[in-house]
Amino acid sequence: MAASALDRGLSPSRAVFDNGVVVLVQPNATTPAVAVNATFYTGCQYEPPDLPGVAYLTARLLDRGTERRSAAEIAEVLDDRGVALRIWAARHAFTLSYVCLTDDFDVLLEVASEVLRWPSFPEDELEKRRIEAITAVRQDYDSTAVRSAQAAVEDLYGPDHLYGRPSKGRIAALERIGRADIAAYHRSAVVPSALRLAIVGDVAAEAAIDLAARVFDAWRGAPPPDEPVPPPPRTHRSVRFVSMPGKSQSDIAYGFTTIRRVDPRYYAYWMLNNILGQFGLGGRLADNIRERQGMAYYAYSTLDATVGEGPLLIRAGVDPSNVERAVEAIDHEVRGLCVDGPTFAEVEDTRESLIGSIPRLLETNESIADFLQSVEQFGLGLDFDRQLPGLLRQVTQDDVMDAAREVLNPARAAIGVAGADGPGCGRRLSPPPVVEAS
Repeated sequence: MAASALDRGLSPSRAVFDNGVVVLVQPNATTPAVAVNATFYTGCQYEPPDLPGVAYLTARLLDRGTERRSAAEIAEVLDDRGVALRIWAARHAFTLSYVCLTDDFDVLLEVASEVLRWPSFPEDELEKRRIEAITAVRQDYDSTAVRSAQAAVEDLYGPDHLYGRPSKGRIAALERIGRADIAAYHRSAVVPSALRLAIVGDVAAEAAIDLAARVFDAWRGAPPPDEPVPPPPRTHRSVRFVSMPGKSQSDIAYGFTTIRRVDPRYYAYWMLNNILGQFGLGGRLADNIRERQGMAYYAYSTLDATVGEGPLLIRAGVDPSNVERAVEAIDHEVRGLCVDGPTFAEVEDTRESLIGSIPRLLETNESIADFLQSVEQFGLGLDFDRQLPGLLRQVTQDDVMDAAREVLNPARAAIGVAGADGPGCGRRLSPPPVVEAS
């Protein structure tokens, strides 16, 4: 599927209903199966400020009964067909997805519509899901990787910014969220005008759109309010150490704020991140910290340019005694890319690597549905899979160097370290000199 889809290019059909629902259908008769992804472009962004976690709890509760079926009846329909609904809340998305056999497509889209439109949020199920949600947050609280990343993004954005607070919420809020809070969030965020429905698989586009119209077109609801993501507030370096006694590993998160996904510089930033911490076995970071110095269990970087100015995060896991050396090595690689930029070979190699990785975005019906959701969310165009190689080929070495100089300055990094106390644990980390890029 992957190579042929890329060679021919995707050819999705797109329909817009009167209530604002957008349907994207990509037929693929390779296997007798259909992937469905129903995403509302709302998510945690539409939580009340004093109830962080209400989106996460709503997602856990959504399929536990509707006005027409009990949780047991929903489970029976799904189990009989070997299907599991996946429902989750992210910063800017509230999503229900599943994969089913073609023969079950009609029935299960009806069930998905019921779950989305008419959840009953039973009180007994709420208490069960609340306990599960609080347990999940406590598990995160015990993870050095999660705690280090949370420390870094809180310093980058502030604890009350959408990107600075944990997407699962906080225990105090989860403990007091009631059924009325969940129902209110559902009314404001799970609304037809925010719904984008991607259907990929062994189904005719016209038939899929007709079925979607039958189950969703009559749905009415107020559109969500315009909620722009505020810009990040900080520009200075910070170091925060989270003491977690008894941990054998320390995790480091070292981050910067970057750009929005729709920014035309995105492709240069994407290539920069690949050079820094993705290419090969982890780019420059892994080559230095793990391969040459042998002091990291892992080292890589991620770029999350999204609706707002998302972060670039460098992640490393080390022995507690190596924290300071690891941060110094990260400073070195960041400073080097900022001052000297990437080499010509690095730019060309990462360009070809990224172009070569595009087929992996189209390997399965599920991944194609995810791809179509991203295309729709950021207005990239239905031929984006064919345009993407050209967009990457337009990026020059100077473009990547400019991106490095815009973002990679150790004097503006937010650093979170989580792990056990001890020599080299990171408490003595000091800010490096300000980088002046030439």
